[in-house]
Amino acid sequence: MDHARLSPLIQWISAAGLSGRRELDLLQGFCERAVAASLPLGRAVFGLDTLHPVLEGRVFEWQRSAGSSTQSEYGRLDPDSSNDKWLQSPFHQLYETGATMLRRRLGNEELEFPVLEELRQRGMTDYVAMVNRFGTDGAIGLMDCTYSSWASDQAGGFSDDDLAALEFLVPSLALAIKGAATARIIETLVETYLGRDAGHRVLRGHIERGVAEKISAVLWFSDLQGFTRITDTAPPAQIIPLLNDYADAVVSALHGQGGEVLKFMGDGMLAIFDAAAAEDACCQALAAADDAVRRVAALNERRIAQDLPVTRLYLGLHVGEVFYGNIGSYHRLDFTVVGPAVNETSRITALCRSLDQDVLLSSAFAAAAGRSRGRLVSVGRYALRGVRRPQELYTLEPGLSG
Repeated sequence: MDHARLSPLIQWISAAGLSGRRELDLLQGFCERAVAASLPLGRAVFGLDTLHPVLEGRVFEWQRSAGSSTQSEYGRLDPDSSNDKWLQSPFHQLYETGATMLRRRLGNEELEFPVLEELRQRGMTDYVAMVNRFGTDGAIGLMDCTYSSWASDQAGGFSDDDLAALEFLVPSLALAIKGAATARIIETLVETYLGRDAGHRVLRGHIERGVAEKISAVLWFSDLQGFTRITDTAPPAQIIPLLNDYADAVVSALHGQGGEVLKFMGDGMLAIFDAAAAEDACCQALAAADDAVRRVAALNERRIAQDLPVTRLYLGLHVGEVFYGNIGSYHRLDFTVVGPAVNETSRITALCRSLDQDVLLSSAFAAAAGRSRGRLVSVGRYALRGVRRPQELYTLEPGLSG
């Protein structure tokens, strides 16, 4: 094997990995340079599991004839990622036997794996599958190895030197791709558990305890009507799916209008709209409220048809100044908002039940609503628990859309 010929490839892998290139770019860049270095590659696939609430892993494929690469994802409940397909793959055999490489020439003989027959029909002549395993301390969730396959469409397939070159190069590529996948996992985890904006702030280094930014925002606090009653009467196995169903409806509405979910508190949810102009943030919040009500109504229809418990959404909206940042102990921090305005929003939402209103808005929200002000109708002045002065509250005019 000519190490001098492969040295530029190793250098490129290291530089590309350190620069933060994504998995697809790493695979495509590697394959293009490998072909330029006389490795007879026609197709390459790289895959690995991940740590994600829904996805199980990702697969990246490069084809020389197409001149491009594609990415696909497989989930735990995805019918296209069936167990039978995995059991019939070369990767499964490698994983179960503990071997690191499997090679098959794609001639006229019978082939034991369906994928090999597909590749032969596409003009491939040789196939190599490889597994690069991580150590125990290097695994992240289910991500404990990388899978790769390399196919040639050259007459005669891979030479011994070609196979030696792949064995030499692929571990370095696996390390670079693992680094990219780990960075993606970190992004997913902070967005999932902290929220999109808060997660990005944390990754940009805003993690110092006690450091918070004073912002003016629209505050959203919502909860579910009669949730305590439901938990007392419904089978325990139905409670988490119920929370997930309604959370998905509300979060989808919030994200659709640029809202940031900061915290789940049982059946309650705290979110903010931090727009440059208060009027725009109010309009976004009202649009999200409309969408959330529609989504919850559609969800209730589906759940009633399945004989499952249903509920309604209570929502309070307020505008005020809050501190947004890292709050907590030395060992456990939360990236959230605090301040009197947060407490007022919670108190407003708590009045929804006694006033028989699904949505209540503060006088500060009404004052900032601008062009949406015509949608609001007063329900009177009320004292909020823990707040010195009573304030006028509003709800949405029935039948009007934003």
